Amino acid sequence: MNIRIGIGFDTHRLTNDRPMIIGGEIISHHLGFHGHSDADLLTHAIIDALFGAANMHDIGYHFPDNDPQYKNISSLTLLEKCQQLLSNEGWTINNIDTILILEKPKILPYIDKIKQNLATALHISTEQISVKAKTSEKIGFIGREEGANAYAIALIQK
Repeated sequence: MNIRIGIGFDTHRLTNDRPMIIGGEIISHHLGFHGHSDADLLTHAIIDALFGAANMHDIGYHFPDNDPQYKNISSLTLLEKCQQLLSNEGWTINNIDTILILEKPKILPYIDKIKQNLATALHISTEQISVKAKTSEKIGFIGREEGANAYAIALIQK
């Protein structure tokens, strides 16, 4: 059996002209993330972790931010395409662990729905996905509510 681990990271600045979307879920907040697609940084970090584990480049290679077909696209659509590309190469997802670092708003009320959205796009169980949220204790650009980070680790096998 071939087992691989990949790590993913994404960061986006906050803006007042977009909705906040995390894990495919619209989060109630007065700010959203700036980006070419829907700017769903958690989903982007997962995509990079999966592509990295399979040694299949990164999100920008497959879904470039200068391609108009990806303008405002749902990142869950990109995640589903990522899963299909991995599946075509014989990879299956064992589990994904994530951390979202965001000062506000609180994400706990949304975690179950976020996990369901991600699991549906990846054709896996919610038990195979961990979503955790942390603050930066008011330190740095995250603490000043200028942006957020997301990290993901994926274990795949074939």
